[in-house]
Amino acid sequence: MKKYIRGLGVVLVATMVLAATGNAQADKIRIAGNFAVDHSSSKAMEIFKQELSSLTGGKLTADIFPAMQLGGAKENVDQVRSGAIMGTWIGISYLSRTVPELEAVSLPFAFANREQAFKVIDSKVGDLLNQKLAEKGFTTLGYMELGSRNVTNNIRPIKSIDDFKGLKIRMQPNETHLASFRAIGANPAPMGIKEVYSAMQQGVLDGQENPFSIIATKRFNEVQKYLSDSGHFFDFIVVAVSKKKFDKLKPEYQSAMREAMNKAVAWQRSKAAEEDTLSRDALIASGMQFDAIPADVRAQLKSATAGVVGDLKNKIGPEIIDAVLHEIN
Repeated sequence: MKKYIRGLGVVLVATMVLAATGNAQADKIRIAGNFAVDHSSSKAMEIFKQELSSLTGGKLTADIFPAMQLGGAKENVDQVRSGAIMGTWIGISYLSRTVPELEAVSLPFAFANREQAFKVIDSKVGDLLNQKLAEKGFTTLGYMELGSRNVTNNIRPIKSIDDFKGLKIRMQPNETHLASFRAIGANPAPMGIKEVYSAMQQGVLDGQENPFSIIATKRFNEVQKYLSDSGHFFDFIVVAVSKKKFDKLKPEYQSAMREAMNKAVAWQRSKAAEEDTLSRDALIASGMQFDAIPADVRAQLKSATAGVVGDLKNKIGPEIIDAVLHEIN
């Protein structure tokens, strides 16, 4: 009987060791976002998932939750900070209240095109922002394109600076964004993306501003008449993970995550350019009136918002803003 008990004990211990080993070989991370399933950033995260599994031989895998499956952007940020999930991919404005320095790449009417925007974020500017994010507990894996943001509304076409006057426009919770629209006479209102469609449908908002791809995937054309190419800000999507959780990963897992994300980001940036044009054309085809902003009006808008840059320097210091302006020029 004693031999049987001793033998049973050996079997139980061996089983526990094997189970523990099995768990170690099947580590899994969770990453959540608020972009639609068919948005290029969500598709890029699926590429990341595939690459990560391939690079680690299936020893580190990722579950990806797009389309607000685990809550909105604010909830996802809180989940990363608490350690409930590994990471999130979100518009950088949703982290700007935690890391105000991120507003340095939200200067109004600063970027002429996406190539110039990527030149800035891939320079010393990106390194400085990554340091600031690390100080707040985030490790940055990459920056995707959210794109040039454009105004839609139900009141009038946007053809001059006066056409912005008094429009109640939904915006992200970014102080530089809000201050810029106040400077051109609009009435900006920060609001979560989930409420925007119904707010415009009910007339609580006159309009909103987003990249063409978001306007299309959120079907805002169903409740908006006028579309512009104001391009007032160029927005990035940051892939941010918990620094604490990331630092605990094996070095080879960390390297695999970075390599997988590099491939995903490269694909998304290329896809986003195509998506932007296709989305604009689809919105026009759906019946929205499109009006291009003339160069002289764009110059007036830039001049009207120039004071915002000075105010931001006073708020976060000149280092990162000067670095941004240096790369632009």
